[in-house]
Amino acid sequence: MKITKFGALLAVAACTALGAAPALADEPPNDIRFGSYSVFYHTSADDLSGPYVPAGVNFKALNLETLYAAYVRHLPANFQIELAVGYPPLAKIRGEGPATVGSVPYNGQIVSSARWIAPTLLLEYNFLDDTSPLRPFIGAGVNYTTFYDRDSTVAGNAASGGPTKISSTASVGPAVTAGLTYRITDRWHAHASYSFSQVKTNLTADTDGVLRTTHISFGPQALIVSVGYSF
Repeated sequence: MKITKFGALLAVAACTALGAAPALADEPPNDIRFGSYSVFYHTSADDLSGPYVPAGVNFKALNLETLYAAYVRHLPANFQIELAVGYPPLAKIRGEGPATVGSVPYNGQIVSSARWIAPTLLLEYNFLDDTSPLRPFIGAGVNYTTFYDRDSTVAGNAASGGPTKISSTASVGPAVTAGLTYRITDRWHAHASYSFSQVKTNLTADTDGVLRTTHISFGPQALIVSVGYSF
């Protein structure tokens, strides 16, 4: 799926949400939410392949925390649409595999870093009546992730044999979530949820024309704790 198709999907969903009536006439149809976004990676990657690469050179993405923000549009029949984003964090990649590459330390070294933007669009269903103080919800949708500020560290350059440029493809994949909403007042509420997304990329490292490649599945899971306001 190309980025243009994802943009079209967002546009259609946004128009649907903005054109829909709220579940109840006196219920505010919109929410904004802010909170913490704790990301736990379950990395699976092919061994790096290319010239002068020893067997078993691999990678692991380190867990991180960032800020969470979301817009929610309430729909009839207990449904809602959520567009969630996180402030682009600095994600670090640790070398996994041999203790050294040549004579250069590798295993356990931070070999690269990148920032990502990953909006997620979810259709969610709320259980129980909207007057209930505590409501569980589930949801499913699509995640788009693009990477930028991709850098090889000093340790990564040393293992690669010189200054290295890194490129990586964008990812589109499914996402699911489940959580709880606690109504504090008619306008204010607290939320906690746990989400799973599929994020994959093809990574290329270019060291003065010497190309090495790998395919990485990040398998991110996210714990979100937030406060929302209805309007």
